[in-house]
Amino acid sequence: MTENEISYIVRGAIYEVYNEFGPGLFEKVYEKILQIRLRKRGLSVKAQVVVPLIVDGIVIDSAFKADLIVEEKVIVEIKSIDAIGKVQHMQLLTYLRLSKLKLGILVNFNTDEISKSIFRKVNNL
Repeated sequence: MTENEISYIVRGAIYEVYNEFGPGLFEKVYEKILQIRLRKRGLSVKAQVVVPLIVDGIVIDSAFKADLIVEEKVIVEIKSIDAIGKVQHMQLLTYLRLSKLKLGILVNFNTDEISKSIFRKVNNL
């Protein structure tokens, strides 16, 4: 399955979760529900994946935790905040670069219009 095919399924699951539960829940709740819905669609999903970083030959055990990694190919970063700022976009790009994955999806569930709160980010390896 390609990153684009995974992205299509993830976006569908995001819409489903938002339409059923709406805004206002904690990020961890959306993370768990999305994980359940993606697995129901037959995808492999890992949550709170610790990603190490190697600096000058020294391993830093947990540089960051990815909210979800789908099919070992796509990072899903989940937010439930007032507004997505530039730093959240940059954060996901950093995660992609450090994990060496190509595609990430940033979503903010705390919105009145979910279609304007889902962002695809590509790591130009």
